[in-house]
Amino acid sequence: MSLRCDQTPQWPQLQAAFSADGSRLDLREAFASDAQRFGHFSQHAPEVFADLSKNLWDAATETLLLDMARACGLTQHRDAMFGGQPINSTEGRAVLHTLLRRPRGLALPGDGPDIAQKLDQVHTTLDAVLAYADTVRADGAITDVVNIGIGGSDLGPHMAVLALDQFRAPGKRLHFVSNVDGHELHTTLRTLKPESTLFLIASKTFTTAETMTNARSALAWFAAQGGQDVGRHFAALTTNVDAAQALGITTTFGFWDWVGGRYSLWSAIGLPIAIAIGSEGFRDLLAGAHAMDEHFRTAPLAQNLPVRLGLLDIWYRNFHGFTSRCIAPYHAALRRLPAYLQQLEMESNGKRVGLDGQPLPYATSPVLWGEPGTNGQHAFFQMLHQGTDVLPLELIAVRQPTHPLEGHHNKLLANALAQAQALMVGKEGEDGHRHFPGNRPSTFLLLDALTPASLGALIALQEHRVFVSGSLWGINSFDQWGVELGKVLAKDLEARLESGDVAGLDGSTAGLLGLLRSAA
Repeated sequence: MSLRCDQTPQWPQLQAAFSADGSRLDLREAFASDAQRFGHFSQHAPEVFADLSKNLWDAATETLLLDMARACGLTQHRDAMFGGQPINSTEGRAVLHTLLRRPRGLALPGDGPDIAQKLDQVHTTLDAVLAYADTVRADGAITDVVNIGIGGSDLGPHMAVLALDQFRAPGKRLHFVSNVDGHELHTTLRTLKPESTLFLIASKTFTTAETMTNARSALAWFAAQGGQDVGRHFAALTTNVDAAQALGITTTFGFWDWVGGRYSLWSAIGLPIAIAIGSEGFRDLLAGAHAMDEHFRTAPLAQNLPVRLGLLDIWYRNFHGFTSRCIAPYHAALRRLPAYLQQLEMESNGKRVGLDGQPLPYATSPVLWGEPGTNGQHAFFQMLHQGTDVLPLELIAVRQPTHPLEGHHNKLLANALAQAQALMVGKEGEDGHRHFPGNRPSTFLLLDALTPASLGALIALQEHRVFVSGSLWGINSFDQWGVELGKVLAKDLEARLESGDVAGLDGSTAGLLGLLRSAA
């Protein structure tokens, strides 16, 4: 069994290094004394350039972190994932979202005995999904596509469709409905016509409460508005074909239990992306992700960008005690990226017990949050610069603009550069109100252009980074039992809202339930 990070010889060495020097590292002095700092702490990876030099670490610290990763068996755990071993231990499942973007017929060292068969299934389904997407794109009668899903069946496709809007097919509007609050579905439907709308119902089991409530309401709206031919206007992204057909939905595309919801945009769940950008664009998205997969799988740890980011996350969370990380994409098309990364990281690594089910003696996932720059600068950046908490910032910028407007893009890039610079250098003020302490960390990720390939690589980079920190923390990053209890209680409380029965409830819940019933 692999060592947990706190069981390695490097853990106490890192504690000692932090106590001796790490907590007092001054970035301004570090740059002044090391002309090579930018070169050492920056690197190219597929489609992404990363500058890690404005972070609170030095070469000796990174070396200790890398040694700790080796002692924890990170490479073996990584290879086990790629090979299809059941590393999702609480559910006894493989974790093979990387297989969804592996080229047809490509065998890798360490592949399990059934990987080739699974890869054939992946490409058979992919071909069918993309053929359907291109058919929809060519159908001028369909002007609106409504994706109904939640969690991974919404966040990933929604984020990617917005990010790749410049590649979207003309004449097609994409809508996303996730919330069980009927307001969201109602405000979407009131702009649509049944004869020109396609609904995609995204639920692996076809039992997700929020999704199925919205799906049934969409079907009722379709019938009430005189809609004809459910089979033409509804498709299901599910493995429960019988349940879909019971609702009259005959077009279905499935996926597998080794694809977690937050890792599923590469599967049939990505159908709205494929409709938006076409089959060629979707294959480019997969190719970008696969290039990052290969970087993560083969690059030496010291030049492996997902590894370096994951180790930096551990350094900040467990030694500096930083509780959150702010995400600031300096591109408006990436405005849903912070929400997507929230699920990716906090649902994966928001765990309080290790693989043995016992409580861990250290913190795990940070809180992720953010907004696009420059909006965030006029909202919460005040706290980043002068607040009492030090909060690492991750900026994501794109070198080439996606619009023809003069004067905008250089202003945007200048703001991204300025925020990172200001956080680091600070400013001596004439009084406390105008003083900027500086020495506040940031990471700068740069894409040359926002394309399907670069977006695929960026997402895969973040997936593997989460894997690295979760692996060293000794947790299962691929289950999500924490979302289940609330679902169970909600079913009980829904019935109680109808009946008014408060027997056995705590005083607060009973009081609120009574108030809600009286208001009704």
